[in-house]
Amino acid sequence: MKIQDTLSKAMQEVDVSKKVKIYLCGVTVYDESHIGHARTIIVFDVLRKYLESKGIEIEFIQNFTDIDDKIINRANAENKTADEISTKYIENYYDDFDGLNVKRATNYPKATEHISEIIKFIEKLIVKGVSYPTKNGVYFSVSKFPEYGKLSKKKIDELQSGSRIEVDEEKKDPLDFAVWKLSNKEPVWDSPWGKGRPGWHIECSAMSIKYLGENFDIHGGGRDLIFPHHENEIAQSESFTGNQFVKIWMHVGMVTIDGEKMSKSIGNIKSIKHVIENWGPNIIRLFCLSGHYSKPIDYSEELLKENLTKWRQAETCYYELIHTNNENNENITEMTQKLGSEFDKALEEDFNTHLALSAFFQLIKEANRLAAEEKLGKEDAKIIKAEFQRMLKILGLDIPEMTDSVKQEINTMIQNREKFRQEKQFREADQIRDKLNEMNVELIDHKGKTIWMKKEKIKAEK
Repeated sequence: MKIQDTLSKAMQEVDVSKKVKIYLCGVTVYDESHIGHARTIIVFDVLRKYLESKGIEIEFIQNFTDIDDKIINRANAENKTADEISTKYIENYYDDFDGLNVKRATNYPKATEHISEIIKFIEKLIVKGVSYPTKNGVYFSVSKFPEYGKLSKKKIDELQSGSRIEVDEEKKDPLDFAVWKLSNKEPVWDSPWGKGRPGWHIECSAMSIKYLGENFDIHGGGRDLIFPHHENEIAQSESFTGNQFVKIWMHVGMVTIDGEKMSKSIGNIKSIKHVIENWGPNIIRLFCLSGHYSKPIDYSEELLKENLTKWRQAETCYYELIHTNNENNENITEMTQKLGSEFDKALEEDFNTHLALSAFFQLIKEANRLAAEEKLGKEDAKIIKAEFQRMLKILGLDIPEMTDSVKQEINTMIQNREKFRQEKQFREADQIRDKLNEMNVELIDHKGKTIWMKKEKIKAEK
C-alpha cells in the first residue's frame, strides 16, 4: 500500500511486513462530535479494516484531549468541573462512533492520565536547550528547530501566530508555543516550573511516542491540524528524539455544509447524533468515503439522497443473493475477481475510497442485473456474496442479519398474502402488504415467485 505523505508530497510505501502503528489525533471533548470528525475517523477506520483484512496486525492509538481552554470554559459556563465535562463527551463519543460501526482503537490515551510523561518530555526539551521556562509557563523555541514549517510548507519569517498560540510578552519569539502553562485555576498539576497544565501540542507527542515508539508508521488527522498542531508536534518530537518522528503523514479533507465551512456562529454544524438519527450509519459512511480522503467534501441533502439510492441497491443485491434458488449459472468468477482486484488496487494506491466504491457498486449492479434477468444461479450467488460481504466488512457497512423466527414470520405472511390474492380476497392481501411495509419489508416480484427484502429505516427518507 502506498499513501501520499503530506510532508514529502510523495507516495510512500506502508511497511506491512510487520505490525503497522497508527496514531490518529482525536477530539477535544468539550462538545458533541460532528460530521467533520466522523469523516476523518471513518477514513482511518476503513484503512485499518482493509489492512487487517489482509492479515496485517495494527496498533491503533487515538487520543482524547481532555484538558483545554474550551473544556474549562464549558465547565465554568455550566458550573461543572472540567472532568465532568470531558467524561460526559467521551461517553457520547463512544456512543456516536459505536453507532457508526467504527472499530474501537487499541488504546484511547487521555492527556490528564499522562501528565508525568509530559513533564519528563518537557524536562528533556529544556535540557536540550530547545525549550525555556518563563513566569507564565514553558515555551518551545521555534528558532531552535531549523526545519520548522516543513510540514505546512510555511517559512518561519512569513509565519503569523496560529490557532491556539497565545500572545505572551515573556516569549522570546511570537511563534514560540507553550508546552506548559502556569495557572492557579483548576484543574492544575504540580511541575518543576509551578502549578499548571500541558499545552495542546505536547500531549500528542508524549502519548504517541509512549505507545508507538520514537518512529512509527502513520500519523493522521484532519487537514486543519497540519498547522500549527502537527507542525509543532514534529518540532518538539524530533528535537526530543533526534530522529524522524513519523514515516507517513496522512491528512483528511474538511467537510463543508452546502459550500460553507462548519461554524457555530453560522449554526450549520451537523452533530453525529443528528446525522445518525436522520440518515443512519451506512449512508453517513458512504458519504464520508465518497470522495478522495485528502480533498474537501460538501455535506448536502442531495449527496446524501444519492448515497441512499445506492444503499437501496446494495440491500436489494444482498437479498437477491440469499433468496435465489435458480440452477442456471453464468460463470461470473472472472467478473467477481476482477472487481475485487479493482477494489483492492484503489485502496492500495493512495487509499482511493471513491474508486473502491465504484468497484463495490459495479459488483452490485451486475448481481442485480443477473437477478432481474432470472440468470442469477445459486452457485454464482455464493461467489458474488462472498466478495460482496468482504467489501461490505472493509467499508464498515452493515446489513443486519435477521433471526430465523423473523424470517419465518415474513415468509408465512407472504405465503398468506399470495393465498388471499389467488382467492381474490384482495382486502386481506393488502392488509398483509401494509403490515409488511410497517416492518420495512419490500416485496420483489420475479417470474413465478416473490422474494422480499428488509430495508434499513431512514428517517430522512419520509
